Amino acid sequence: MIDATSRLLRERGAGGMSVQALMAAVGLTQGGFYKHFRSKEQLVDISTARAFTEILSFLRSTIEDFPDRARARAELLRHYLSPEHRDSPATGCANTALASDAARAAAGSPMRAAYATGVEETLGALAECEEVRDDGRAESRRRAIVDLATMVGALTLARGTRETPLSDEILQVVHEALAAQHEPGSGGGGPAAGSAAPPPAP
Repeated sequence: MIDATSRLLRERGAGGMSVQALMAAVGLTQGGFYKHFRSKEQLVDISTARAFTEILSFLRSTIEDFPDRARARAELLRHYLSPEHRDSPATGCANTALASDAARAAAGSPMRAAYATGVEETLGALAECEEVRDDGRAESRRRAIVDLATMVGALTLARGTRETPLSDEILQVVHEALAAQHEPGSGGGGPAAGSAAPPPAP
């Protein structure tokens, strides 16, 4: 039931997921729900944490399969910014799929806490994909935050424009920009080589 909820939660959001639909997905009657959980909110809270298992499992297996960190990061970018990932929200990254629900959740709520924990764990795994440099762990975390925020933003826009040429363009352009950041001469975690500098803050 928790696994099914984690998929429906990512696919439809908490507001679009009824207890009736959930129980139908697992082949049970609606009346049996309250034998296991006090409320839909309790199940959503638990399932938020479960929803992060796919991306964390992928990151950990990628690190194991590609000991070279540059190759591990390249594999991550290829997978994350792919049409297949865009088109599979139910089994995709919870950082993207649950951001809106977590933002709407009450401050201090279990769902908000579970989401924050999931983001922290994702950043920890992402930092392991960063190349070891003299700038140390703090800089690896900074680069991981930039990668995650950029990928989540790109995937969100690509899903919102799905079935248009713009959607594929967003995935391709962001993939190329992130990949270029770690190419020789790119300057590390800054803008991709040849990109314009950001305008000054107003």
